[in-house]
Amino acid sequence: MSDERPKNRLKVVLCWHMHQPDYRGPDHSDFQLPWVYLHGIKDYVDMAAHLENNPGARAVVNFAPILLEQLEEYIEQIRRWLDNGTRIGDPLLSALAGPGLPLDAQTRGELTRACLKANEKQLVQRFRTYQRLVGIAGMVSAHQESAMYLNDQYLADLLVWYHLAWMGEHARCNDLRVRSLEKKRIGFTPEDRRALIAAILDLLSSIVPRYKRLAEQGRIELSVTPYAHPIIPLLLDIRSARDAMPDVQLPGVENYPGGEERAHWHIRRGREIFFKHFGFYPAGCWPSEGAVNTDTLKVLEAEGFQWAASGQQVLHNTLARYHEGALRPNWVHNHYRLQGREMSCFFRDDGLSD
Repeated sequence: MSDERPKNRLKVVLCWHMHQPDYRGPDHSDFQLPWVYLHGIKDYVDMAAHLENNPGARAVVNFAPILLEQLEEYIEQIRRWLDNGTRIGDPLLSALAGPGLPLDAQTRGELTRACLKANEKQLVQRFRTYQRLVGIAGMVSAHQESAMYLNDQYLADLLVWYHLAWMGEHARCNDLRVRSLEKKRIGFTPEDRRALIAAILDLLSSIVPRYKRLAEQGRIELSVTPYAHPIIPLLLDIRSARDAMPDVQLPGVENYPGGEERAHWHIRRGREIFFKHFGFYPAGCWPSEGAVNTDTLKVLEAEGFQWAASGQQVLHNTLARYHEGALRPNWVHNHYRLQGREMSCFFRDDGLSD
């Protein structure tokens, strides 16, 4: 059996985009939705574990600055609650922490409904106790007068199981607190809930250090997105929307107010947040929504980036507009540069990605 490798093998770069929008309310009030910390204890931790457990694995991981900020805020708030009981500014996490539970029916109903937001097949049906608790909630939603029978213990157990179901495999296999709570199944006490909050803190606190360590070991590359996910081409020239959509209706303005200055601010601010968390500046950038054009790439290069990435359709639209005839084979599987520029641009193979 020959061990010769084909000479035409395709080199694939795996790029994972870790992004969540800003769920904080006005003036950084309570988080409106819990997806930052829930995906933190599940997906972001598990992805780090996969990379750590496979020494040969290589990947690019892109962090949105807004995500890094929110992770940091959750860590600080949870730590303050554990230290001195300061309320956590997330209704779901605050209810889990307790020690008490809301008394009014409206808030209790909102918490119950929030604890049903989980994938039916992968999270609900996987855990028999959680599935039973969800079933009780479904029965009550069909008969609202039955809500009076849902006592504090039911709500406490539902809150605990919602978070246990969201736990990633790394925590489920390696954290004794999580394993013991799953084994206990019902009747969770305030001490159990505190232990779960402490486990959540440890998981969230581990995310940035673990990815930083992987980057320092040369096993992954970290990249970043402009700060608040702005569409940079529109900031630089709002009429650039017509490059992809010639018939689009635009607002009645010539330019986005302060657009160029804002574009530079978002890029610089994103790099600053990244440096604050990882201790170095990234070489690469995933522009918000993969939106790039010539001016955007020039700005990114001027701000210190060595490469950027976007989607296949962006490249296709560009080549179709400026190149006559059929596109060359494997046109998407190349890196591109603007004429006279050093910065490289890579484009996602949408078929492989999707």
